[in-house]
Amino acid sequence: MNEAAREMMLYDAQKKSVGVAYLLWFFIGTLGGHRFYVGRKGTAIIQLLLTIVGACTAFIGIGLFIIGCVGLWVLVDAFLLPGIVRTFNLTLANRLV
Repeated sequence: MNEAAREMMLYDAQKKSVGVAYLLWFFIGTLGGHRFYVGRKGTAIIQLLLTIVGACTAFIGIGLFIIGCVGLWVLVDAFLLPGIVRTFNLTLANRLV
């Protein structure tokens, strides 16, 4: 097998799908699932922690504000997700070449 075919197979095995990213966004978006999927672990962990802290402090009011901020962040991610996936895939392609 030549090197180009090997690189193409590696790319196909590791590339990310916008459809899968949107499914994760829809079902576990506030937990950062879509960001974990596209390799943005730092911001995914922040989303996850903010959601947990917000849920735990919702009874005193501040948690509702935190959850609202995470919700707004996830809503913005809905528009940014295609670009994030494209950037991941382009970076992957450049790394494999």
